[in-house]
Amino acid sequence: MTPARARVWLPFLAVVVLAGAGQPPADKKDPQSAIEPRSGPGAGQRFLEKFVGNWEVVKTFHPRAGDPVTAKGTCRQTMVHGGRFLQSEFTFDGPGGKTTGTGTIGFEPDTGLFTSVWVDSRSTRMSLRKSRDKFDGTEIVLSSRSLDDKEGRQSRTVTRLEEDGKRIVHRQYSPTPDGKERLVMELVMTPAKPTTR
Repeated sequence: MTPARARVWLPFLAVVVLAGAGQPPADKKDPQSAIEPRSGPGAGQRFLEKFVGNWEVVKTFHPRAGDPVTAKGTCRQTMVHGGRFLQSEFTFDGPGGKTTGTGTIGFEPDTGLFTSVWVDSRSTRMSLRKSRDKFDGTEIVLSSRSLDDKEGRQSRTVTRLEEDGKRIVHRQYSPTPDGKERLVMELVMTPAKPTTR
């Protein structure tokens, strides 16, 4: 190599070597695991598997004033990405017309916490929620989270399996000025009846 070419290549090689310094050795079969280690399903995923199926849904919204408003719908729930996440596809027919929503919830075995994301046809906002306490094996409790520095609208959701897994009850609560909570929304899900042709 000529001195002129060495002056061009040596700084480049130094950058490459320094960029790799301090990095764990990459797995030749899965080099991405050096930065994003793989993780497998745990106790939370085994609980989420009980939610899989086609469900009939009754949604009841409790406004601050006035009577509750009820809408009926359906939901299809499947485990996706190698059994790591539960994906829920909702469709409702209510007073305001047809609405749809998609939820994805996962569980991190190393922390014992659930995280969920919700999007729907009512809004362009995404709802993010995460557990504050480790999974107790019986219910999923999530609190709203904001990616902004400021505090967003607070709420808490509790999801339980009832009647030996034949009924899912999901309730959303909001804090009240007196430090208590009020029920904002309730979903009651029961197995969908098989369709006949």
